[in-house]
Amino acid sequence: MPGFIDEQEGRVLFGADPQNYNDIRPPYPEQIYEFLITTGALRSNTSTLEIGAGNGLATRRLLDFGANPLTVVEPDKRFSPLLTSIAKLYKADLRFIEASFEDAELPRSHYDLVAAATSFHWIQPSIGLAKVAEVLKPGGYVALWWHVFGDLDRDDPYHEATRTILQPLSSSPSGVPDTVPFALDTPARLRDFSSTGQFEQPEYQAYRWTFVLNTEQVGSLYATFSSISRLPEDQRKTILHQLMEVAERHFGGTVERNMVSPVYVARRKPTVT
Repeated sequence: MPGFIDEQEGRVLFGADPQNYNDIRPPYPEQIYEFLITTGALRSNTSTLEIGAGNGLATRRLLDFGANPLTVVEPDKRFSPLLTSIAKLYKADLRFIEASFEDAELPRSHYDLVAAATSFHWIQPSIGLAKVAEVLKPGGYVALWWHVFGDLDRDDPYHEATRTILQPLSSSPSGVPDTVPFALDTPARLRDFSSTGQFEQPEYQAYRWTFVLNTEQVGSLYATFSSISRLPEDQRKTILHQLMEVAERHFGGTVERNMVSPVYVARRKPTVT
């Protein structure tokens, strides 16, 4: 039976090939940032903390829409060159902390917004939202969003065709294949917020879209998945070759992956006087 990838290992699996990760990972739907704006979570000069920035996929858009100053917490130092290059492009006040969110020393009641894009499932549940509440100003916001590769409500021929290849692999906390993914388990995520006693009722949206890949892109994308990137080189190459062979032979070199990008935005309760 496949096992699970623990948080400590998972947080440093994505920087093995930072440039490939940067080149192949798709951007988040623009509706997510529009949602942050309409909920009041993001506006001009929003003091922001981003958890697990990785290659800066969300960092760029947060800066574009007003996150300033921005503190980025990222435990994998191999992403530092990419994040540094972003800092040079913007005139915003950026600060980088090389640490896990749990270990990072952060000021209390300091930020207007805490954001996490496809990273919060790697945070220890006992710390997670409780620490977010500590570092947010009263009335500040937390926004958690994800890319979910797969949609249980839509047929996914490529997933079915590659099931036997991927099924033996260990799973990340984001989800076991063919079960409700962490990010889409809305009742559980709402309970997480409620259990802290620190947040108002979260607002939630899920955006469905399709990611189209050629054969080479299939190999590049799947190489960034934690269940594959953690494997010994020979085994990793074999699995990626098998995935690309299915794409080429059975799908004519064009694969469509169903995507869901859910987002949760919650306001920290104002201080009661």
